Amino acid sequence: MFNLFNRNNPADEMKRAVAAYEKVTSIESDSREARSLRMRMGMLCRAHLDKTFIAGAEQTAAWQELVSLSLKAGKPMPEAPTPSKFQKIRTGDSDVYAYLPEDYVIEAFGLGARYQKAELPAPKAIEAMQALANQISRYDLRLDEPFQALTFLREELAEQAAAEAAEHNEGQNAGDPSSEAP
Repeated sequence: MFNLFNRNNPADEMKRAVAAYEKVTSIESDSREARSLRMRMGMLCRAHLDKTFIAGAEQTAAWQELVSLSLKAGKPMPEAPTPSKFQKIRTGDSDVYAYLPEDYVIEAFGLGARYQKAELPAPKAIEAMQALANQISRYDLRLDEPFQALTFLREELAEQAAAEAAEHNEGQNAGDPSSEAP
């Protein structure tokens, strides 16, 4: 009964998320306020895409483990995981639900799953997710600049490349007599 008065009822929050997405994507104006709304929605969409990609990878890993256990036990295979059109996003001190249409979440989730199964290398995953982000940014939200997807994976790759370059340089300097102390 008290659930009726709960302001943060997830079903209501999800309805608001759909309404907000539809409102922002239908705005015809190019006013400062409209651009601001589009940018804020773009940030939510970016977070949603990233979380959906991660969910695809994590849920696929868990599903693969269940499949392996089921096969060993002679049990039927579990159903493959499916994506959600909603993601809970932390914004400041509170959480909000973000919504993306089913086509987008299926693609992002599938890319995360393929990345997890090593069917898709990280650079290709980034490229495909960025293409999806570009589509949402340019065609749905009509942003001047598309938001950047998978920043965390880009940073991870950059750190790996820097570490490999440092190792390579150390290896070259180890054989160089001029680099030794007198």
